[in-house]
Amino acid sequence: MKCDRCENAAAYSRKYSGESLCSECFSNSILRKAAKTISKHNMIQNGELVCVAVSGGKDSLALLHVLSKMAENHNFGIHAVTIDEGIPGYREEALEIVKKFCGDLGVSHTVYSYKDLFDLTLDESLRMREGEKTSSCSICGTFRRRAMDHAARDIGASVIATGHNLDDTLQTFLINVTSGDTHKIGWMDPDTSENALRKIKPFCEIYESEIVFYAFTNNLPFQSEPC
Repeated sequence: MKCDRCENAAAYSRKYSGESLCSECFSNSILRKAAKTISKHNMIQNGELVCVAVSGGKDSLALLHVLSKMAENHNFGIHAVTIDEGIPGYREEALEIVKKFCGDLGVSHTVYSYKDLFDLTLDESLRMREGEKTSSCSICGTFRRRAMDHAARDIGASVIATGHNLDDTLQTFLINVTSGDTHKIGWMDPDTSENALRKIKPFCEIYESEIVFYAFTNNLPFQSEPC
């Protein structure tokens, strides 16, 4: 089977469009999709510094890879930020992966830890909670958002980019509908408000399966083990 765009051997079959694509044409299509989303929602302004949240997983590393390519031909900068929750035996691997990957791309990278920012690790905060009503993910999420906001301001960025994909958006939509929180559905739109700090999701219109294939076809290193 040949690629519908260049006649090379196809490596990916895109069911929703009926296309068969080689690895190079597939990768270029992801770049164009992300660029179209950024342009459509006016996510990045001329001359801005974008704080890219990079955990070491496939989505965040693919996003960093895509934005680094875009930044080569557009007037905006990127700075990768990793948050260290202080989870023993887990975060160390991701930090090494991200550090090396950023070095290969020539992208600035800074690590911020819960311990430095809040004077306690995630494990320490979990031991302080009363009962089990508040989940570890809920506590970590609150800390992470505060840490990313601090990091973005600290490095002088006006935008925070995260690797949330279309599957994440659909999952959040269904959770809000089934739980009756329909008033939250509007919050899922790309946040491009004129506040000092904006949150953007350039992959919000791309399926997770395509991001996985993008990571593999571009030989991106990533931590596969979830926290």
